[in-house]
Amino acid sequence: MWLYVFTLVLSVVLSIAMRPRPQSQKPPALADFSVPTAEEGREAMVIFGEVWVDDPNVLAYGDLRTTPIKAKGGK
Repeated sequence: MWLYVFTLVLSVVLSIAMRPRPQSQKPPALADFSVPTAEEGREAMVIFGEVWVDDPNVLAYGDLRTTPIKAKGGK
């Protein structure tokens, strides 16, 4: 029985010691993302059908809240 316990402990120690170390990565920068822009004076695209747009421009957005949402009932 002690041989099995020793083998288990030895295998756990070896697996922890020999596991691959994660490489440190730099955090993603803003240039790594493709996000919609909101530029004034930029032409609005007219699209017919289904097409992939690589550089979208936000024309309008809304329904933004400036007041916090409060729970009904309690304190």
